[in-house]
Amino acid sequence: MTATRLTQFSHGGGCGCKIAPAVLDKILQSHTGIVENKNLLVGNLSKDDAAVYDLDNGTALISTTDFFTPIVDDAFVFGKIAGANAISDVYAMGGKPILAIAILGWPINKLPPELAQQVLDGAREICREAGIPLAGGHSIDTPEPIFGLSVNGLVQIQNLKQNNTAREGDLLFLTKPLGVGILSTAQKRDALKEEHLDLLYAQLSRLNRIGELLGSVEGVHAMTDVTGFGLLGHLIEMAEGSQLSAQLNYANVPILDAIKEYMAQKIGPDATFRNWNGYGHKVSFAPGVNVMEAFTILPDPQTNGGLLVAVAPDAILEVQKIFSDNGLSDFIEPIGVMKTKGEKVVEVI
Repeated sequence: MTATRLTQFSHGGGCGCKIAPAVLDKILQSHTGIVENKNLLVGNLSKDDAAVYDLDNGTALISTTDFFTPIVDDAFVFGKIAGANAISDVYAMGGKPILAIAILGWPINKLPPELAQQVLDGAREICREAGIPLAGGHSIDTPEPIFGLSVNGLVQIQNLKQNNTAREGDLLFLTKPLGVGILSTAQKRDALKEEHLDLLYAQLSRLNRIGELLGSVEGVHAMTDVTGFGLLGHLIEMAEGSQLSAQLNYANVPILDAIKEYMAQKIGPDATFRNWNGYGHKVSFAPGVNVMEAFTILPDPQTNGGLLVAVAPDAILEVQKIFSDNGLSDFIEPIGVMKTKGEKVVEVI
């Protein structure tokens, strides 16, 4: 860990500092006409992970940007995490990343430039792992440290995945466990145990490159990455965009075992409450579900979280094999199913 604790210089951390869903909806309301473009396959009309532009040759350009304030204290690891989180949007669309540009805001009067250099080195490392160049960027002097990437990718149009194209009967899979919001809050409060630090770093910086492989599976009907709105928030986006509801099997949702002791200490990010206040009225809980525990975990804001994947029943074995072949054997059990639109958007059973 660096001597300078980066998390002490930001009011939020990682995707937990995203603007609340209800507030964001107001911001995105447009009072001007949207210019139509026949090549824009995915844009402002949906709540997807990236914009997609048809290149008229059977492929499409994926364009995205993502940035945030520090979620960890180590500058190098912060750069890796922010980079992996931005690249994830391309994977979530079934694409292959090809190029990244850095976005840096740095409080020059508070933090030394050498730390910013470490952040950039972390981003270069994760870009190298993804097989893409960090080809440039832009920086400004800001009150809080901010870092992220603008990332471009390519996808064969027939392999493009969106978050609003799930179908009734699709089974749901999640490729990473939940809980990094809780662990990162524990670090910020100086309560995270040393043995949990590497776990947090590994989870936050692991690339979602499996999304590119899932893009080639016809039976993968919808896909998105789970970030600041928590699993519930991004599942609600998928269900509402697809004009469906979802049933979530709480017992099958993967979580990090390490979070349990911090939950017992009532350690959790403020954004969990913000998320729940924004969409809790769209969720119901079946008898027998530990509602207080589920409330702590399911809206927990994730940074570079796993992919939420909606899969046709006849493609389950193919998807499970891809998971197993790529080190994700622990995540081959479905966590839910898409259903006919009901009174609530998500039913937790």
